[in-house]
Amino acid sequence: MKVIIINGPMGVGKTVTGKRIAEKNPGTAFIDGDWCMDIHPFVGNHETKTMAVDNILHMISNYQKCSECKMAVLVWLMDDQWVLQSIMDGLSALHAEVKNVTLTCDRETLIRRWKNDQNCEWRTDHWLEISLASLPLFSSMKDVIDTRELSVDQIADMIMGKSFMEA
Repeated sequence: MKVIIINGPMGVGKTVTGKRIAEKNPGTAFIDGDWCMDIHPFVGNHETKTMAVDNILHMISNYQKCSECKMAVLVWLMDDQWVLQSIMDGLSALHAEVKNVTLTCDRETLIRRWKNDQNCEWRTDHWLEISLASLPLFSSMKDVIDTRELSVDQIADMIMGKSFMEA
């Protein structure tokens, strides 16, 4: 099974990009990592992230067993290296073909996108400051796509890339 991991700061466009990839590729499961640790009030500590990683890998394993599912797209903010590494190790154990990308943009673009997204409960000034502060971290990761001048379709096409689809 092919698995695309889309990482990046809050508000950069992970969810809309992941959903676009799923829409354009029949048989694709869309997984938002936030669903896998949806605790109220939100708690993002080692225990809950470990649980979320386990939930994500369990979901992908089940999708892998489904004859209708050919690919999975996981979108999640993974700013702790051990979280991403745990997912990568788990996907390796599942013999999944993985493409891992990080989306980023500049400060002004993130603010503009943030202000235009009225559907997400996380779009508060407090979380915006946290997201802005995380930009340097995500920009320093491997396989970064700077999304500031790109449409959702362009980002999705870049992620999918010819070589990944033919493999």
